[in-house]
Amino acid sequence: MSDFVTSIMDSMGYTGIAFLMLLENIIPPIPSEIVMPAAGASARHGRYTLSGVVLAGTLGSVLGALPWYGMARYAGTEKLAGWMKRHGHWLGTSEQDIRRADKWFDRHGKWAVLGCRLIPGLRTVISIPAGFAEMPLAPFLLWTTIGSAGWTLLLTLLGYWLQGQNPAISQTVQWVALGVFGLLFVWFIVRVIRHRRGRSTEEEK
Repeated sequence: MSDFVTSIMDSMGYTGIAFLMLLENIIPPIPSEIVMPAAGASARHGRYTLSGVVLAGTLGSVLGALPWYGMARYAGTEKLAGWMKRHGHWLGTSEQDIRRADKWFDRHGKWAVLGCRLIPGLRTVISIPAGFAEMPLAPFLLWTTIGSAGWTLLLTLLGYWLQGQNPAISQTVQWVALGVFGLLFVWFIVRVIRHRRGRSTEEEK
């Protein structure tokens, strides 16, 4: 995965960073925890500027949030929940996830959009209840941008800092990051398998 991320950034530059962060909101196995630190490390070498990396990452993240927001706003809770019940396993998201996020948004509103953009696993899902609630586009974009910028800045600075540390420390952190990615990928596969088994059981009944 790290080689894939690096190759995209090497060939597309800032556009590649934005593209990868857009995909991160749609395809769970492409985590921002790998994309942005890698971009930050490249900035340390002078390939990019820190501000450019953060802006590109934030732009991609915001653009990636819009499809889910739009689908939820125009499809409605029941239609989208039904679609997730049938196909959500490919995205690592279930009908129950949608309904839980919807209830959470009802309690916290705009602060949910801001806060959840800083929480792995909820960064994508929170766009859906915002759409269900027909949150106006302008405030949705505002809070999504602020939250995404904070998360992107944090990861970028982490990668930038690590690149300047002792190589042994940097290598250790890279292995930890790969381990985290491996766990996330296994979690994603398990979710897909469980969802498919659950559907098979329901059909048999």
